[in-house]
Amino acid sequence: MSGFKVGIVRLGRAAGKTKYALLDEHDIALVQQYAFEARVDVDPDGNGAKIYAWAYDINRGRASGHFVHELLWEKHCGGIAPGWKVMHKNGITVDNRLENLSLVPSNRNCVPIEEVPSKNRETSLYWVAIQQLPTDPIQEQHYPECLYNRFYNANGEVVEEDDDTNVYYECHYPPCSSMEKELREFSICGRCQEVRYCGSYCQQKDWPIHKKHCRERKRPYVTERPPDR
Repeated sequence: MSGFKVGIVRLGRAAGKTKYALLDEHDIALVQQYAFEARVDVDPDGNGAKIYAWAYDINRGRASGHFVHELLWEKHCGGIAPGWKVMHKNGITVDNRLENLSLVPSNRNCVPIEEVPSKNRETSLYWVAIQQLPTDPIQEQHYPECLYNRFYNANGEVVEEDDDTNVYYECHYPPCSSMEKELREFSICGRCQEVRYCGSYCQQKDWPIHKKHCRERKRPYVTERPPDR
């Protein structure tokens, strides 16, 4: 790894958490021309949601925006023909190093490349790099308010009401950008009944911070109903 360099771009906040994108060293210069941000993309067919890096030309405005993985593929490999799409090999949709991108048929029956075991994601270069970053001061300061109950409906809108019968949750662990592909896919914290995790790894890693705000959820008091006469 000696002399190996990658770029980490802060995408800003989405779903209550600060997001980052990973780029190859030779693509870092793009920050001089493009503004980067995080974007939630909800599958219209009900297959969950994902968070991507989005960029637009600073001089041309938001109308010139592209998903970063598509922008980089076209820059280095040429255009994307109809019927094809760019996928992330390790399943991390904000890891936009060229070696992590692949062009695959967009046929719905095509098995997604990104369906990889979580342990591969957790030991990836992206996770190693992101976990070296200092804690975002805004995220630490507003942790209880910003990270609870942030999920999306089929229209990509943030839903914060009690009625969560048709929404997708994002993993609560800050470095993780995974969102549910199916309703109720993620496990919920058994103590506070508020936050959800994509797996035990994220829940265990998040506990040192989450325990500062985790409060046992009290069951509603129910009065005993008198017997019918």
